[in-house]
Amino acid sequence: MGKRELDDLLEQLHDRLGAADSIDADDRRRLTTVLRDIEAVLGRSDAPAPGNRGLEALAVKFEVDHPSLADGLRRLADALGKAGI
Repeated sequence: MGKRELDDLLEQLHDRLGAADSIDADDRRRLTTVLRDIEAVLGRSDAPAPGNRGLEALAVKFEVDHPSLADGLRRLADALGKAGI
């Protein structure tokens, strides 16, 4: 997956996060932080890479109430892993 596809996936996740009204404030803050960290890594080659473990844990948490968000998080974690991030 190239940078453009990762950017598109991040944009989709931001949209899904914005549309999900039943996510509590703490989970929303965590998701927003993780997505911003990933965006920083993709934009700057010298930035430290965030761990993908957090993405999978969040995906599991959202599986029942927000399956499309969970799917997007898993796809992002997989793409980052394949990219060596």
